Amino acid sequence: MNLRQLIPIFDNSVSSWGLEARVLRWLTLVWLFVGLVVLFSASYAVADERQGDGMYYFKRQIIWVLVSLIIFNIIVNLPLRKVLGVSHWFFILFLVLIFLTLVPGLGRKAFDSARWIALGPIPIQPSELVKPFLVLQSARLFGQWEKLSWGLRFAWLGMFCLVLLGILAQPNLSTTALCGMTIWLIALAGGIPYKYLGGTALGGVLLALLSISIKEYQRRRVMSFLNPWADPTGDGYQLVQSLLAVGSGQTWGAGFGLSQQKLFYLPIQDTDFIFAVFAEEFGFVGSLLLLLMLAAFATLGFFVAMKTKNIIHRLVAIGITVVIIGQSLLHIGVATGALPTTGLPLPMFSYGGNSMISSLVACGLLIRVARESSEAEVVPLPINKPERRRRRRRL
Repeated sequence: MNLRQLIPIFDNSVSSWGLEARVLRWLTLVWLFVGLVVLFSASYAVADERQGDGMYYFKRQIIWVLVSLIIFNIIVNLPLRKVLGVSHWFFILFLVLIFLTLVPGLGRKAFDSARWIALGPIPIQPSELVKPFLVLQSARLFGQWEKLSWGLRFAWLGMFCLVLLGILAQPNLSTTALCGMTIWLIALAGGIPYKYLGGTALGGVLLALLSISIKEYQRRRVMSFLNPWADPTGDGYQLVQSLLAVGSGQTWGAGFGLSQQKLFYLPIQDTDFIFAVFAEEFGFVGSLLLLLMLAAFATLGFFVAMKTKNIIHRLVAIGITVVIIGQSLLHIGVATGALPTTGLPLPMFSYGGNSMISSLVACGLLIRVARESSEAEVVPLPINKPERRRRRRRL
């Protein structure tokens, strides 16, 4: 690989890509740029108060973006079969790390959830990093389901269940639900019999209900979601402040940098509720444009999936589109009160290196599928003996 290809602006190979791959690349870069602009605004006040430097979170995010873009460009220029060939090792690594977050002394807690492992000054969140590899392994399993023995099927299904149970035990119900739905939809697209899918869906719903009934804070979140104004200074505080921010944006927004709710009213405004800041500053029109961009990304993602002839590549495209667009819509649903309050970052907007790496790896995989679906193989046609003699005479 040419070293210039590691930096997106110097990657000369882009001009030879298919249309879908080029458009997806530009959508990704625009999404990333807008996200950085919004993060700068959302994090400045809190960074100035906590760190004495308003640029503190933004500068750290820029470093993560540069690292993530290098990984992104490696993936878009690497044959997908090579990525699939090593994906199971990354999947197993992050599976182990997910359970290590549950070990006292190793897992770092934030808001009563042990989701991080400290690697020196760098926090590792395996539940975020495992998402693209969960998609890859699901695509490999369900893309060749009929060719595999039941022993191998049960082995991988068991590991998927361990990932979901490990994330649920942190506890992180929203990420568990997102990963579970992604696996289920990839299985549906892979043609798995409905009798298996129906039983799995029922089991997932029962597991979610069991978690909500056991975990009191999850139960309180559901109740406050139904009527946040019943306790606006307690359980409903986050949602009430988010709704105030979204409503304050009105049609055109308050203007870039002019959000009032981010000034220590709206909690976790640079991660879990960053869309509320965006909606307040850019209004209904800006929010609509963001949703249209997500719709364009999703449409291209599913178009690429339908276009590719390789079943595993098709399932990768479907899974990546579901993960990144599904997570975005869940985040927006929480910020607007359409879903119970939970802790899902908005891809490429929210502060955090793990989310940034996971998001750009996912986009890189989708672009790689788009590239390979557009590159036709050139097959030499056989030439009969008389035609070969005529060519020799011409020479």
